Parts: sequence; structure tokens; C-alpha cells
Amino acid sequence: MPGRVLSVASEYVPLVKTGGLADVAGALPGALLGQGWDMRSLLPAYPGLIEKAGAGQEVWSDPDLFGGPARVVMGQVGADMVLLLDAPHLYDRAGGPYGNPKDFPDNAQRFAALSWAASRIAITGLSDGWVPDVMHCHDWQAGFAPAYLRFAGDTRVKTVMTVHNIAFQGNASAAMLGELRLPFEAFNTDTLEYWGHLSSLKAGLATADAITTVSPTYAAELMRGDFGMGFEGLMAYRAADLHGILNGIDDTVWNPETDPEIARTYTRAALGRKRPNRDALMAEFGLTGIDGPLGIVVSRLTDQKGIDLIVATAADFVAQGGGLAILGSGEPYLEEALMDLVKAHPSRIGLRIGYDEALAHRMFAGGDAVLVPSRFEPCGLTQLYGLRYGCVPVVALTGGLADTVIDANPMARMANVATGVQFHPVDALAFGQALRTVVELHRDAKGWAAMQKRGMSQALGWDTSALAYAQLYESLTA
Repeated sequence: MPGRVLSVASEYVPLVKTGGLADVAGALPGALLGQGWDMRSLLPAYPGLIEKAGAGQEVWSDPDLFGGPARVVMGQVGADMVLLLDAPHLYDRAGGPYGNPKDFPDNAQRFAALSWAASRIAITGLSDGWVPDVMHCHDWQAGFAPAYLRFAGDTRVKTVMTVHNIAFQGNASAAMLGELRLPFEAFNTDTLEYWGHLSSLKAGLATADAITTVSPTYAAELMRGDFGMGFEGLMAYRAADLHGILNGIDDTVWNPETDPEIARTYTRAALGRKRPNRDALMAEFGLTGIDGPLGIVVSRLTDQKGIDLIVATAADFVAQGGGLAILGSGEPYLEEALMDLVKAHPSRIGLRIGYDEALAHRMFAGGDAVLVPSRFEPCGLTQLYGLRYGCVPVVALTGGLADTVIDANPMARMANVATGVQFHPVDALAFGQALRTVVELHRDAKGWAAMQKRGMSQALGWDTSALAYAQLYESLTA
């Protein structure tokens, strides 16, 4: 029997976003409504969010939430109900959700407060009578919420902990146990302790009734030392409670048939209409003379995303007739290396430092291939956008990239099922070979178009994922 879910997250599209966590938190409520589950989303009231959500009704309060008064006010985003934790002493400050530009020194208290409020709401419900059956917590920022509930002795509300990226662990000094309202006896290797420190992520992983992550392959990877980042033992211990559920995308926003941001809309059946978008993108980036595939990169510019592999292979790709349009920001040394590439190949490689959502849409519409050479990738949305727009993904064989792209190996080509190109191991040699394969495939215009169309025909929305989450909730509350 479907019920009520309290989603706890630090980001939520369209109110606040720094990464894919926001997309998931923003998409799940609407997707789960179709499965009969009523989800309300709790997040901090960063500056301006109360006005954006039209939040006015107070539904919970605390006179002293980690140093000051707090209240939860309810608003609405589209058809979704959002709960904003209004605690000015914690969240009313300039900058991003986590810092300006460095992390705020009190982030442990700020997000412990979010977790504490979530746990109290789970126990007592809201003043309008709404009481959750499940509390769904996202990443380290909500990691203490299942622990607070467990320490309070409440077993009625079932808890789900979702790992979007295990590299972010919410570590804090063990000296903060009392300040964060955590019992000293729980500071042990089974619950809170992580290499002598506190870890809010570990707290959630150790105490939640179920753990999910954002792809089946990433779930398996987390039980191995190469990917678990110190949590592989705990993840293996909880393997029976670990579920890999692929993310989806908003296939109404990301839709080449109706996208208002692109030069010309197109469909799978009218793929030839994609060409004007390529021409417009080349003009926007000042590119000329590209006879081969136009590759795009829309990414944070970090080692995790394999940007150094793009630097290492770009010259060879250009020599084979390819070109690159790159959008992103990140590590200064990688930004500088990409700028040097542009100087060396000014008409074949273009770069925009920063992020521009509308430009991203134009890049997927105009690109021939999207390059995603990540060293690890829990799920990834970039390759899904690529599939949706007929922009063939070139991906490392890891995490959600492995689960969503069918490699154009000889057997897949013979069976007419390939949707992209995968490579392994994740190094410059293998990536360079993958780019040579892309150039070769692109020369066969008919075969390339067939691969684009197969990608565009994939079901990439949230329906399948929402059903998996609904079944998990049902199994916990049965």
C-alpha cells in the first residue's frame, strides 16, 4: 500500500543545484506520485528559496536548532510540496550551499541540523497531520538523519540512504560528538567512527534500513577497494541491503523535438534536421574545417572526470579530422591546459569556462559525440542527454556509464544494438583508441545515423527508476 515519504537533501531542482543530486531530488517526487507515493522534500532555506517556493505555512519549529531558532515552512514547486528549514543562523549567508568559495567551517553543524530536523519530523510528523512512513536521505548532508532516528529508538519510520558520490563523506572532528547530539557510545567502527573522525555518510550507511546508489555497476564497484574509498568493507557487509537504481532524466526538458534553446528542433525520424544545430554550434565556438565528428565535453574540469585524458588525446583527434567544443570549470591547471589546446588548434577546439544551461542544450543538439572519460561515475547524466539528442556517447567502462551505453563492439554492430563507444582501462591509450573508433564509425554516415537513432529510442525518463524506488519502499513498509 503506497504511503508517505520524507525526502531529505541539500539540493533540489529547480530551487538550488550544484550537481546531479539536485536533479534526482527534484525529479523523484513527481515520478513517485505516479506510483501512489506522496513525497515531500526537506531542504535548507538558502537565501531567496522561501520566496521562490511561496512558502508561508509553518509546519514545524525548534527554539534552539544548533545555536538558534528554526522553523520549517511549506511551499510548492509545480505539483511538489517542499519543506524549507528556515534557520537564518545556519543558512542565510552569501555563496553556494556549502561555501563562499571554500567550505563553511560550520558545515558539520549546518547539515547535522538538517538531519536532526528530518528525524524529529519523522518521529512527530508535521503540524498539518502529515507523518512519513519512509525517510529517504541523500548523501552525506542527510547522513545523520537515519542515525538520529535509530538513536531515538524509533523503528516505525523506515529509512533509505542514497549514495550519489561516495567521494564526499561529511567528515568532522570526533570532538564534536556532543555538539552534534550524538551518543558517545556510538563512536565505534560499526557506526560513526571513520579513521578517528566522525563521518555523517558512514552514519547513514550503517544505520539506514536500506542503501541505494545510482546505478547497478556503481553499487558493485563500491564493495571494492578501487572505488569504495574506505567504505568498501561496510558496503560489502551490507550487500543484501544495497540496491543500484539508475537515475533518469527529465525527458520533457531534455527533448530535441521541443527544446526552445536549440537552433532547430528535430526528431528521430527527421534526424537530418539536427545538422543546422551543428553548424550553429561551430559558429558559436568559432570552429571551422571539421570534416570528422564534432565532439563535445560538458563537465566539471577535474581528474575524476578524466579531463586530463582529453588533453592528452585532443591533438590526435584533431589530426584525424575531429573537433571539440568544451564547456566547464574546475581545476585551474586543467583549465589552463585546455586553453593551451585552443591556442594550438584555434579553429578546431573551442572552450567556454563556466556553466551555461542553455549552451549545454545547444551543445548536445549540435554535437556528434559527447566525451565522458570519467575515472569513476556513479551514474552520470551527460551520456543520457547525449543519447536523447543523438549525440553519441563515448564513455569509460565504469559505474552508470557501463549500464547505460551499449558499446559498438563487433558483435553489437552485427546485431544492430550499439548506442555508443566504451573504453577500458581508463587511460589515454584506451581513450585515444576509442576516439579513433569514433572517427571510423562517423565515416559510415548510414551506420552512424542508425546508432544515433537507437540512442534516441531509449527510455531515459524516470518511470522505470520510480517503480524501483516504490517497490523498495513497499518492501520496507510491508
